[in-house]
Amino acid sequence: MKQLRNFKNFMEKTSNQYVMSAFGSESQAHMSYLYFAHQADKENFSHIPRLFRAIAYSGFVQAGNHYRKLKHLEGGFVINSTTILGSGSTKENLRLAIMGKDFETAEMYPVYIEIAKFQGDKRAERSFTWAYLVKRVQKKLLVKVKEIVNSGCDPKLGHIQVCKVCGYTRIGEVPNKCPVCKATKEHFATFID
Repeated sequence: MKQLRNFKNFMEKTSNQYVMSAFGSESQAHMSYLYFAHQADKENFSHIPRLFRAIAYSGFVQAGNHYRKLKHLEGGFVINSTTILGSGSTKENLRLAIMGKDFETAEMYPVYIEIAKFQGDKRAERSFTWAYLVKRVQKKLLVKVKEIVNSGCDPKLGHIQVCKVCGYTRIGEVPNKCPVCKATKEHFATFID
């Protein structure tokens, strides 16, 4: 019985470590996207700074989801996390952002989701799954914008909507329900052009 309890404690610590890492990664990505927005402003792009700010806000939402999952822990932890690094033109920053989404959707969150499932940690699994689904949508959006920028144009983006519950991001009108977390339209922040 004691061995089983020790194993469960070990597994919970492992799950918590991944949540801490995800919190750190989202926090760092939040700041990277704010920097990318600043760079796009300097390059006089009309809409890309707003897109970067919306994705930064999405990262803030996701970091908060991960952080709340850990509120039962006492402080004093050191975490390892990943983020996109580098500074350059907006074109380069779009490339870096897509690389970050590739890592998050191909490696980071799929592994975290499977670990949470294996450990029976439903709250971590939900937080990771929401982030994973949002990153997939954001990657498609970033790829589309990068293609427009690579063609020498300044993309025209309408209102950008971000779900305050899961971070889901879209261009256009507010949906009646978030396709990721099912939050109602009252739970969306609008980044206006």
